[in-house]
Amino acid sequence: MSQIKKVLIANRGEIALRIIRACRDMGIRTVAVYSTADKNAMHTQLADESVCIGPAPSRDSYLNESAILTAALLTNADAIHPGYGFLSENAGFARKVESHGMIWIGPSPDMIVRMGDKVNAKKTAIACGLPVVPGSDGAVNSLDDAKACAEKIGYPVMLKAASGGGGRGIRAVYKADDLPEAFATTRAEAKAGFGDETLYMEKLLLHPRHIEFQILGDKHGNVVVLGERDCSLQRKNQKVIEECPAAILSQKQRDDMIEICKTAAKKMGYFSTGTFEFMFEDGKFYFLETNTRLQVEHPVTEMVYGIDLVREQIRVAAGERLGYTQANIVPHGHAIEFRINAEDPDTFIPNPGTISLYAPSGGLGVRVDSAAYTGYTIPPTYDSMIAKLIVHNTSRATCIMRATRALDEFVIEGVKTTIPLHKRLLNNRDFRQLNFDNHWLEQYLSAAPNPDDEIVPDQEPEPQDK
Repeated sequence: MSQIKKVLIANRGEIALRIIRACRDMGIRTVAVYSTADKNAMHTQLADESVCIGPAPSRDSYLNESAILTAALLTNADAIHPGYGFLSENAGFARKVESHGMIWIGPSPDMIVRMGDKVNAKKTAIACGLPVVPGSDGAVNSLDDAKACAEKIGYPVMLKAASGGGGRGIRAVYKADDLPEAFATTRAEAKAGFGDETLYMEKLLLHPRHIEFQILGDKHGNVVVLGERDCSLQRKNQKVIEECPAAILSQKQRDDMIEICKTAAKKMGYFSTGTFEFMFEDGKFYFLETNTRLQVEHPVTEMVYGIDLVREQIRVAAGERLGYTQANIVPHGHAIEFRINAEDPDTFIPNPGTISLYAPSGGLGVRVDSAAYTGYTIPPTYDSMIAKLIVHNTSRATCIMRATRALDEFVIEGVKTTIPLHKRLLNNRDFRQLNFDNHWLEQYLSAAPNPDDEIVPDQEPEPQDK
């Protein structure tokens, strides 16, 4: 790893800590950057060096490309790791990093561009053999284009911003009369939110699961697929709970898709970590998008496959080979990740403030990725996630049992959190029996409580995996 001696982490919070720890395990020095709101954040304390890059607003700090590059040059960093969010999928910034003689820890800027635009990504997916949802061949540039496409593929349809992400710039249209208003509104949102009003259209799947495959490639053409994750429990297109593997799949479905994804990634010339996301309905997969970065939910894959994805990102960026083949990728057990946010568990209103007591759970098979501590003040400026609780065990059933214990142990006082929601979900019959899809959680939250839907753990026989 002689090529990389020092990494600047262009991020904050738990992912910054995650990268710092991986670097320390590899003997690599780290540089943290921080806004004035994060002066006392844990990542600034654990890094070897820390540099303030601006005021609290993201645009003035964590999205301030010049400030981050200046910090990297002043500290003689060899490489920049963007984490997730912020600049992680900004091809222009990646090119600037490389033009200044530093290593970008992630896919190539060209790959980010190629897969970042949803229209181009779909064309690439088709060319590389990935199954796709029926939809427009490219952008729908006018209302007439949208009408023609909708009539061809049939209602309901989904309008999507080509440059969208994070659940924004998406609108379902169930009948022709609603299309004109939906087209105008979605286009305006895309222009305001992403600076690009380009839209495309897809057939709307009514009861899909969100299943994604973790890919990892090096710069020598070697690619492996580290299984899949089920991320179907979502609220407003934001993931709440993620699992690895997707227990709903048969082994043949899993094996077939791993081979398809591996072949596609090799055709693309993909290197670093990445995720192929799919909708899964009635036994069929439909390509959704590629995330050209590390995912928030990467720990569940690490727990099941025993591979440090951040370490592999750094090794690949330095030009090293993977050192193993698909035959070496063997899953062990089941893992579930719970995103614990500083939000009211009933209304989901953000609840920033000072944590008066922080006591995370522990024990065998329990991992907590967090930058929180007792006395830490959660700023209102950024994402509300406090921690990720990741639980691993031999099967989904035993993993749920361990997760129940871990959530009961987890204590956060001073701010409201979503821990009570996760406890309720763990005791829900549909969750236990895998009877859910992408829309299930929102329907569950909007419905009146039904005691018949809940399982009383003390009265329940040991659950069996499906």
